[in-house]
Amino acid sequence: MNENRCRWVTDDEIYIKYHDEEWGVPTYDDKELFEMLILESFQAGLSWITILKKRENFKKAFDDFDVEKVANYDENKIDELKNNEEIIRHKGKITSAINNAKIFIEIQKEFGSFSDYIWSFTDGKIIKAEYLTESELSKQISKDLKKRGMKFVGPTIIYSYLESIGIIDNHEKDCCKY
Repeated sequence: MNENRCRWVTDDEIYIKYHDEEWGVPTYDDKELFEMLILESFQAGLSWITILKKRENFKKAFDDFDVEKVANYDENKIDELKNNEEIIRHKGKITSAINNAKIFIEIQKEFGSFSDYIWSFTDGKIIKAEYLTESELSKQISKDLKKRGMKFVGPTIIYSYLESIGIIDNHEKDCCKY
């Protein structure tokens, strides 16, 4: 496929596949929403390609992103993750993933699903946007998530998250997915 893509996409197959099949596709499944939240928080300060290349390792290390299992990780599991050379071994990001899993579950209980919660910020609508690193929407959601106790969910991370789960559609005008 020799089509134009967003400028950030390199010729790396993993990037092309992510861009063409996932990025910007509206996501409503809580398991997928949790996975992307974890991956986006681990991406902070790193390149997205680094995370994509380690995605399967994260999936294995974090029990297939089973939110209930992650919420119940103990010190032994934290040590195991800190020593896992196949993922990003940042203790703060690891402990925040566990913390965020607990809050994710609380949000599910309160709203019926995390999907209902996250999509409520736009009344279920997809926002067409120009490429930014944060927005009023990402600031609002970040503030709410932080108020609930989540970590590594600043406005830039949340903006990137919203793009990845399709709430914000940022495909460039000359992109084949626009």
